[in-house]
Amino acid sequence: MRNPLATVALATALVTAALVPALAQNADTPAAGGPVAAKPATLSDDLRPKFVAQAPSDMVSSKLVGLSVTNGANETIGQIADLVLDEKQQVKAWIVGVGGFLGLGAKYVAIDPTAIKVSRGDNDTLKATIDTTKDQLRAAPEYIYLGKEKPKDAQAAEPARKP
Repeated sequence: MRNPLATVALATALVTAALVPALAQNADTPAAGGPVAAKPATLSDDLRPKFVAQAPSDMVSSKLVGLSVTNGANETIGQIADLVLDEKQQVKAWIVGVGGFLGLGAKYVAIDPTAIKVSRGDNDTLKATIDTTKDQLRAAPEYIYLGKEKPKDAQAAEPARKP
């Protein structure tokens, strides 16, 4: 007959031998060849996007494009058509459409951002003013977008070239 005490002692020794290596492992160190516990991906603070809330004094470009530009005599002399940003994402120029009718035949000029003052008027409406005349803007060099050809009406004014 077997000794039940010897069987219990042998079973305890086997269980202890199996558990000791598992208990000796650090929770952060995976067992060699074993599965690795998954951790959520994280970004360091310098890689996180920065979010900005709009302040009441902020102006958004969608409200600036199309805004009439007036001079000191309160004459409308053009309309903001676009904004040019430099490599530092600062406004480099206001593109103002001068002349034309309903956007047709308008000439675009690039104006230094310090020359146009944008402010809030009554009822929080935006107002753009510049210290110049319509004739001075018409005489300014035309702004041509890179990669864009001249409008067809400007090409038709040039004499045809012979091949």
